[in-house]
Amino acid sequence: MAVATTEDVTESRLLLAEYDRIKEEQKTRIGFRDNLLYFTLAASTAVLAITVQSRQAQLLLAVPVICLVLGWTYLVNDEKISAVGCYIRDQLGPRLAELSGADGAVFGWETYHRDDASHTTRKRLQTAVDLFTYLALPMVCVTAFWCSPVVQPLLVIVSLAQTLALAILGWQFLRYAER
Repeated sequence: MAVATTEDVTESRLLLAEYDRIKEEQKTRIGFRDNLLYFTLAASTAVLAITVQSRQAQLLLAVPVICLVLGWTYLVNDEKISAVGCYIRDQLGPRLAELSGADGAVFGWETYHRDDASHTTRKRLQTAVDLFTYLALPMVCVTAFWCSPVVQPLLVIVSLAQTLALAILGWQFLRYAER
């Protein structure tokens, strides 16, 4: 194992190594987050197909559970992805610019891609897709369950708890979208 000398370990090298690691984490989280959306739709579709085949409306209550668990995971990952970008823009980039004596910002992509004219529109459309997937779709399933002839008191209580949890998740999506 090679021993690093103090000339090899500089603050700027450490910061660049940190940048590489957090960009790798961000890339991994982006892939995971995007796959959660597809998995949510696939799992919900499977439950709907089984419900239609079996004619057991109570199975519709599995969709809100899927959407709550995967929606929360999606939201947490999305927040961490944004936090990495914010950290690079606000902390890491300015520190490296100071150390290097750069005239402008370093890691310009971190701000450049956020400044285009369509950024706000894309963010709003993505929020709409997220709300449809993780809130509207499960609420349609809950409503369909409520309209079915097999409504049982215990399952109504479960569905009401799911509705409350979905409202909280939807509020979190909207709250986060404001940033």
